[in-house]
Amino acid sequence: MSSASGRWADLLPRLGSAIVMLIVGAYAVWAGGAVFTILIAACSGGMIWELTRMLEPENRAVQLQLGGLVAVAVLAAAYVPVQFVLPILLAPVMAGRSQLSGHMRDWFSYAPWVLLAGFGFIWLRNTLGPSWLLWLIGVVVATDVAGYFAGKIIGGPKFWPRISPKKTWSGTSAGWVAAAVVGAVFAGQTEAGSLLVVLSVLVSFASQLGDVAESALKRRTGVKDSSALIPGHGGLFDRFDGMLGASAMILILMLLGALPNGVA
Repeated sequence: MSSASGRWADLLPRLGSAIVMLIVGAYAVWAGGAVFTILIAACSGGMIWELTRMLEPENRAVQLQLGGLVAVAVLAAAYVPVQFVLPILLAPVMAGRSQLSGHMRDWFSYAPWVLLAGFGFIWLRNTLGPSWLLWLIGVVVATDVAGYFAGKIIGGPKFWPRISPKKTWSGTSAGWVAAAVVGAVFAGQTEAGSLLVVLSVLVSFASQLGDVAESALKRRTGVKDSSALIPGHGGLFDRFDGMLGASAMILILMLLGALPNGVA
């Protein structure tokens, strides 16, 4: 009995935090414009603050400075002509090079990812409208929820035990199936048609890779959670690493011209 209760000990705080995030996120997606842009900019800054905490836990001043700089950069990038977007987003990354004392490989691997993914979410909402953003969020949430419950209930062989010891093949596969279902639901509402099912599985896999990438970072830096901002979930990076991976996949597909006319 105690083993079963321990297995689900984090369920209530996870659900409570998830409900709050759902309400805030749903309102921001519905409102769009400055409300959504400010929320994403703040989350991007928060994740960079967490990243810097993991890399240099004693350097609190730099943590706050880089987090604030990233929030401002993402916010500014949403309102400038397209030719200025990349220089603005890369400016905080270069600033980190001069302010951090080490860990340059991790900084240059993760910081640009956070900035570009944050801008990607803003671009999706402001350019394509709420429906496609809701699809993207739905795929990532379904992947996470299905993976969580399948992993807890079914268990089985580990997906990548050296980097992410809690993830199982059953949870990973369940995430793909759940993503395909989300794609099928949205397929009839878009011009993408059945192709959206395939895209949903690709985005699901990218979100899982985002989760694994953050797990690898935490193992290298020796931390359990990126922070304790979200009860039951850890930090922003812990909660939205999958979203970052999904956003990166959307940007890659868009640049490759692999998205249908209804998306791009």
